[in-house]
Amino acid sequence: MKMLRRFFPWRGQFFSRRLCLVGLVLLGSAGQPASAAADKTSFNVAWSIYVGWMPWDYADQSGILKKWATKYGIKIKLTQINDYVESINQYTAGMFDACAMTNMDMLTIPAAGGVDSTALILGDFSNGNDGVVLKGKGKKLEDIRGQRVNLVELSVSHYLLVRALTGAGMRERDVKIVNTSDADVVAAFSTPASTAVVTWKPQLSTVLAMPGTQLVFDSSKIPGEILDLMVVNTATLGANPKLGKALAGAWYETMAVMSKTDAAARAAAETMAKASGTDAAGYASQLATTRLFVAPADAYQFVTGDGIIKNMDLVRKFSFDHGILGQGAGSADVVGIQFPGGKLLGDAHNVKMRFDPSYMKMAADGTL
Repeated sequence: MKMLRRFFPWRGQFFSRRLCLVGLVLLGSAGQPASAAADKTSFNVAWSIYVGWMPWDYADQSGILKKWATKYGIKIKLTQINDYVESINQYTAGMFDACAMTNMDMLTIPAAGGVDSTALILGDFSNGNDGVVLKGKGKKLEDIRGQRVNLVELSVSHYLLVRALTGAGMRERDVKIVNTSDADVVAAFSTPASTAVVTWKPQLSTVLAMPGTQLVFDSSKIPGEILDLMVVNTATLGANPKLGKALAGAWYETMAVMSKTDAAARAAAETMAKASGTDAAGYASQLATTRLFVAPADAYQFVTGDGIIKNMDLVRKFSFDHGILGQGAGSADVVGIQFPGGKLLGDAHNVKMRFDPSYMKMAADGTL
């Protein structure tokens, strides 16, 4: 299995958020046994470092998560997994009850791997964190035609490039993709041989700081297509709604802290920045291009709207076209994706990806 990793240079380690792999893993254990989903009181949740997921760490370190777990008579252990791919692998194998991941990864790994999963909380979407950069001031996206483009193949960067090309009347064959690890993408773009790159922050900020570079497309042009989620095993959530309530309560209390301008908000920002390996200014610059759903009502409105269906249709078609919905997938319909109101994409007899807005609605209504 090809493993794509996001590299945060200030840590000197590999951390990843953006991948799009063949739905995996450990097929013999793809899904928890019935007993594992039964009523229980202790839960394991995995997360990885990324700007939109740092609030989970703060909720844990500040005691907010424990407070909400105690309210519902349960225990929640939050575990940081340095290798993002591995966090999803372990979730898919049943070692975690919930895991932070993107919508594309939710589709192509646990869902395509046969694990029925529910998007419990929509935390944010990339609103400029991912971008296409060319060398040469004043360049336009159309100038990318015929160029070699460094990016992490089969990742969200790859998806972003295809969306950019499509919007400009071009096709993927109009460029030459050079598969470049996220650890090497900045160094590759520093060489004369590289004239185009697609990457994400913080690498994107580093690339744009180089002389003579031009941002020609970014994820703000495709709002709501690159989503960051907290995903829970559907059977576990169904048997243990207290887990969903505690996670939602902790998340939105943390959002409430972050949304203010007082000393507590500043302290929270500094804590999250330090934990992610940057400073307050660096973290703020990443938040600036992240559409964080601070209010649960806003997240609920997004998930219950028609736009998310259109966006997921684009994601699943890209995934099928690039062979990452699993071996033997005959069409993009192979995995059923369920939306609020009984709306559905794909196979109704193989629903493995679900968007459940009920816990966000409870948070919005103040009934948690």
